This record gives sequence, structure tokens and C-alpha cells, in this order.
Amino acid sequence: MAPILLADVPAQGPTTGGNTVTLIGFGLSGATSVLFGTTPATTFTVQFDGAILATVPAGTGSVPVTVTTSSGVSNSLTYTYQAPSAPVIFALVPPIGLALGGIPVLIAGNHLSAATSVLFGSKPATSFTVLGDGAILATSPPGTGTVEVTVVAPAGTSNAAAFTYL
Repeated sequence: MAPILLADVPAQGPTTGGNTVTLIGFGLSGATSVLFGTTPATTFTVQFDGAILATVPAGTGSVPVTVTTSSGVSNSLTYTYQAPSAPVIFALVPPIGLALGGIPVLIAGNHLSAATSVLFGSKPATSFTVLGDGAILATSPPGTGTVEVTVVAPAGTSNAAAFTYL
């Protein structure tokens, strides 16, 4: 009897691949291939007859996932590649600082983990540390007036949040 797939967890991930997906089903022992569309999994390991851990290859869109054993090809499940999202800023804490710079500013938001730079107007932050997907701690450079703070990442540039120099 051909293998049967019941679930792929998670059923979505980045277009770059590299994440691990657990395939759950029956008859998975002796798997000879795991395909995401027509592309083989980067690696896969049969955990037991009901589970395989597969490393997802790079891809786009939604693709069928199948497992092949000597008994045949499984039914397919859908795996969806998700493009990275541009960063979003919700708030700056504090939203004000000294003109000479050097003020630690917490940037709260979403999709911040891939940040490559933090800009205060056109000036880069003196330094910044990504604390997680929802926060960055940046040190303000010297400046004057009110400037727009943005976060730059491979997926794009965030919305702007106002920072006022005193």
C-alpha cells in the first residue's frame, strides 16, 4: 500500500527554504524521496513509520508535498512558500532624545529580525541590536529637529516613525 500523508507541520515557510517540516502519516518507513513540487527535500530523516523530518528546499508559491517509498507515491499535501515581509514599526521608546545622540531607542514592531540597518533620517544608528522579530534596540546618532526612523531589511524598508531631537 502506498504511503499516506495526513499533515505537514508547518505547512508554510520562507521562500529561501532551510526550515524543517514534519510530515505525519502512515507507511513512511523506507522513504526514498520527499518532494516539494518537483524539487527534492534538501535532506530528510524517517523518524518512525508515521513521521519524517524534511528540510525544505527554496521555492515559491504553493506546491504539493509527496513521499515515495517502494510501495508507491503518497497523496499530496500543500506547502506554501511565503515571501518575507517588510519590517513594520509600531512605536519608538522614547520618541525623543538629545541632539548629541547616544540615546538607546527601543523600536517595537514586526518583521524586524532581518534588519540590516536602522536610519534616523539619512543617518545610520550608531549601533543596533535585533532583540527578536518584534524589537530592536538602536542608539541614536547626533541630529536636530524631527526625523523619520526607518528599519531596512532585505524584504524592504519599514514605515517611518518620528524621532525628535531636543
